[in-house]
Amino acid sequence: MTQNNTQNNHRLLQLILAPVISEKATYVAEKANQYVFKVIKDATKFEIKQALEEIFKVEVLAVNIINRKGKQKRFGKHNGRRDHQKFAYVSLKPGQDLNMEAEIK
Repeated sequence: MTQNNTQNNHRLLQLILAPVISEKATYVAEKANQYVFKVIKDATKFEIKQALEEIFKVEVLAVNIINRKGKQKRFGKHNGRRDHQKFAYVSLKPGQDLNMEAEIK
């Protein structure tokens, strides 16, 4: 394995930060067979697709990206901003399923 290929695999493993577990994410998973993941800010759709196929051994149909700006907040007399976040909505091919519990172990 070449040095460049090893670095690419290492980057793919760092792209996916966490699955999003919320009411909206659960609803989307049930209705549209889509899963929501929090990803690093400079991740591309193609890289996210590669990472999920490598990590979870599933076939990805499409990846949609959402960039959410951080909220403006006040901390006493100082103004601040929460971090911006990037989310990936991943559609799987028909017949594919993503079992998070089995993959973590």
